[in-house]
Amino acid sequence: MIHRRLLELAGAVSGAIAGVAALGLLLSGLHIAFAMAIAAAVAAIVSGGPGVVGSVAVLGAVAAARALVVWVRDTTAARLGASVRVRLRARLLTRAVGISATDRDSGRIAAIAIDGVDGLEAYFTRYLPQLIVVLVVPATVVALTVGRDPTAGVALGIAAAVAVIAPRAWDARLLRTGRERWERFTRLSSDFVESLEHIPLLRIFGATARAADRLSAEGDALRRDTMGQLRLSLVETAVSALAMHLGAAAAVIFATLAVSGGDGDGAAAVAVLLLARECFRPVQDLGACWHAGYLGLSAVDGLDELQRSSSTAPRMGGRPRPAPTGLLEFEGVSFTYPATGRGVRDVRLRVEAAETLAVIGPSGAGKSTLARLVERDIDPDAGIIRIGGVDIRDFDRVALSASVAVVPQDPVLFAWSVRDNLRLCRPSAADAEVEQAARVADVHDVIAGLPEGYDTVLSENGGQLSGGQRQRLAIARALLSPAPVLILDEATSALDAESERRIVDAVATAAAGWRTVVVITHRASTGARADHWVAIEDGRVAARGRGPVPTSRGAVLR
Repeated sequence: MIHRRLLELAGAVSGAIAGVAALGLLLSGLHIAFAMAIAAAVAAIVSGGPGVVGSVAVLGAVAAARALVVWVRDTTAARLGASVRVRLRARLLTRAVGISATDRDSGRIAAIAIDGVDGLEAYFTRYLPQLIVVLVVPATVVALTVGRDPTAGVALGIAAAVAVIAPRAWDARLLRTGRERWERFTRLSSDFVESLEHIPLLRIFGATARAADRLSAEGDALRRDTMGQLRLSLVETAVSALAMHLGAAAAVIFATLAVSGGDGDGAAAVAVLLLARECFRPVQDLGACWHAGYLGLSAVDGLDELQRSSSTAPRMGGRPRPAPTGLLEFEGVSFTYPATGRGVRDVRLRVEAAETLAVIGPSGAGKSTLARLVERDIDPDAGIIRIGGVDIRDFDRVALSASVAVVPQDPVLFAWSVRDNLRLCRPSAADAEVEQAARVADVHDVIAGLPEGYDTVLSENGGQLSGGQRQRLAIARALLSPAPVLILDEATSALDAESERRIVDAVATAAAGWRTVVVITHRASTGARADHWVAIEDGRVAARGRGPVPTSRGAVLR
């Protein structure tokens, strides 16, 4: 089946597809030559002529050439497949990066980028080239057969047309039901990923059995859809196979009748028999290629949807240089979450370079929204945010990352070594700098106690660490960043008060003189080292002051 969108995607590798098709045509030509050489050898043997040795030599040469072409074709197809996978996944990753966390379905994207792209590889490297072969070879073989036995050639031509055209009647229905099956597959993938990520929570609430039952029911529904697809596909295969077998049998019968009637010779009958096989070989191969690329074809809607999805992430500017200083300014900044109507309103703040600001307030007041605005996870509806006097919308992605580092309450750790996790912001950091950052974050002793120290490979999201240890690793990672602005967004919430105070003091000391620190917290004690503080209530700055957070602001924190 030809799909318009897939043909557009194929344009990026059209030369390689044409090359694989050309090799397929050459291989089919060698198959036909081999069949003709066998017919010639049989004729020579029957007649007792001197051409037997020559015919055998031709057979050997054709067989060797055929093996060489198969190797070249398969190698070229493998390279084309790798190119298709790399290009498509690069496009999909670019689009996925532009989707905000609130709109992103990781399980669905993973299914599209892995299973869907793998299916498309077969579509581009096998199905499309083989389709070109089918459009050329059977007609050529039928013409050769007609030259030897017109009746057998006509029978072969009719059977070939039926074998190629009849199955197309099922294609539209296969594609429609395949799309439905793909949707169910991606939903199952999404639910499965979500359940895996939250197994501890399911276990705590005794919901593992219910989650397993739901996944089992979804899997069973997918199985039923798959078997329905298979039954429909087998009907298509049966029709095509019946046409091929009847066509080959009819051609041989007509050729044999011609011989028995004195209108033909045995060599011609042998040639018709072998040509019938070569007429249908490309059609059989096309059926196998169709089934190999069918998954990608059924995933085309998801691929197209992801590639055409409008980016919900803010558009970055073109300034390649990071902020010159840590001066942080909010000028009349407002943002509202469409789903809840909450956010921040007309926030005006100025944090001088190398100062420490404590932001306090109750849950839902808008504190974390300020952090998301600074790192441009979201953009304000109104107002301007500047770092070092530069509107943050002017920075490109790399420059913004080098201007502000944010440590969230629930940090993400990768299944890499501890050292590589800490070097995420600055891969060139020396081992001594990595260790110093870990000491400041009070996590060096924890790392030293791991089986391989800094070279220990973490499990998924640092599963072998406690919440407080993960937070301290994230703080150490941010300390290695060259960014002049560091925001700790409830980054010590999993620590006891004494550990929190010790780490915040150490961070403030390490930042003294060059880095601006913003500490977002519920605890007044966390802001003991602050140069000034603000209290956020209902998205507005309700109070502010110089020096540490006063204990009288405790009411704001509840």
